[in-house]
Amino acid sequence: MKCTSKILFSGMLILGLLTCGCGSDVAIDNPYDISASATNYKTEAMTEFSGSSADVHYFAEDLCVAPKEQTQSDAVTDEVVEAMGVFLPADGTISYQKNIYEKMYPASTTKILTAYLAITQSNLDDIVTVSEHAADQASDSSVCGLQAGDQIKMSDLLYGLMLKSGNDAAIAIAEHISGSEEAFAVLMNETARSFGATNSHFVNPNGLHDENHYTCVYDLYLIFSHAIEQDFFLQLIQTTSYTVYYTNASGADASQTWRNTNKYLNGEVTQPEGVTVLGGKTGTTNAAGYCLVLLSNNDKKEPVISIILKSDGRSNLYYVMNQVLANFAK
Repeated sequence: MKCTSKILFSGMLILGLLTCGCGSDVAIDNPYDISASATNYKTEAMTEFSGSSADVHYFAEDLCVAPKEQTQSDAVTDEVVEAMGVFLPADGTISYQKNIYEKMYPASTTKILTAYLAITQSNLDDIVTVSEHAADQASDSSVCGLQAGDQIKMSDLLYGLMLKSGNDAAIAIAEHISGSEEAFAVLMNETARSFGATNSHFVNPNGLHDENHYTCVYDLYLIFSHAIEQDFFLQLIQTTSYTVYYTNASGADASQTWRNTNKYLNGEVTQPEGVTVLGGKTGTTNAAGYCLVLLSNNDKKEPVISIILKSDGRSNLYYVMNQVLANFAK
């Protein structure tokens, strides 16, 4: 009986709509003005809450966007690289792309996000005490050489993270901010998603290989774009070497000098003519291959972000990076 009533009611409703639509105008209270675009709505309606239309911003208004088509060029030896992209923030374009949305392992380029969180979620003058867990790294792991009980300023620890690519520094930072690697990974993922990096998932602060720790070129671009908005981050990635002074577990003074692993900054590789490499982050594991995220300026003094993931060798990493910068950074 209930079903019959619904059918009768639906039929009457349709008949009524057809009758109204064909023979007469229907007055609607507060009709939607179809001539008003989403832009007008955003600018005008949101001003009521923000106080000024200048306070309203589109999420992607400053981001480089592009279709998924791959770039074809005889000038680039792209077969030795799994994924790469050249991003030109000045005009919002991606001048070169290969597999920029494909799932990849980031290796130590993960530390870009770790550094960003250290800068924005802690005090750079904080004194960090290195734990047994942070100091307990494999002998062949990239480390700063920190020992359990060492006490070091957060700002100094960040130089070890970004120049020396210290896995021990990454864990010490994560534990200081969130209490554990696991809790810090939650913060990493929340932050990445807030940037629009939805094809990423992080389980540690250093990029040591894990099947569930992954990203893509485009997501790294999003993360790096936010990181370089931080003045201290820019200072970090442009530093060629840094001498740190800290207190060891026995209370004695200690020091180390850390040198940048970026071959452009340490003088081992020459940048292409018309391009000034400012800095970035390297990364290497067996699964991730050789990776590099760079910030440069082109000959118009405009910023260029270039990213390569999973090159088959270190020499090819820089060789192909020079090719894309020489041909697609303008």
